[in-house]
Amino acid sequence: MMASLEGKKVAILVTDGFEQAELTGPKEALEKVGAKTHIISAKSGTVQGWNHTDPADTFNVDLTFDAANIGDYDAVVLPGGVVNSDTIRTDERAQTLVKEASSSGKPIAVICHGAWLLISAGLVDGKTMTSWPSLTDDLKNAGAQWVDKEVVVDGKLVSSRKPDDIPAFNRELINMIAA
Repeated sequence: MMASLEGKKVAILVTDGFEQAELTGPKEALEKVGAKTHIISAKSGTVQGWNHTDPADTFNVDLTFDAANIGDYDAVVLPGGVVNSDTIRTDERAQTLVKEASSSGKPIAVICHGAWLLISAGLVDGKTMTSWPSLTDDLKNAGAQWVDKEVVVDGKLVSSRKPDDIPAFNRELINMIAA
């Protein structure tokens, strides 16, 4: 039986162009076990998901990066998607949010290209991680040890490579939040 996350809140940080399955898969799994999730972005309104290279659905934004207080959350999820990840990595407020989560010992779960935000925030040095293979050099150059596995747990960091890894990613994220 999966752990209950009743009373837990999880921040999902994205901008337009996120890989839709990497938001909806974890969001649905977290909510199924009782967690509340909030989509947090640079702008209010909606954000656009993508299915690989094609625009997909839009999702309502619950809070902006400026309005969010990471202290209100028990964990952070960072979906991938090239466009999202390339944009969010340069957003100083998004960097601040993940730095605050890390320094507070909150679980951070990242999938695919989402690791770019952690690289830009200076949070991967000394970590063992996985990602979409094209980030291998970026992670190594930032001081991480890259491995090719469906899910890697290093301290309070959970990482996965791609949408096919979402079941393992969700399992490890939920277990970490419940611990």
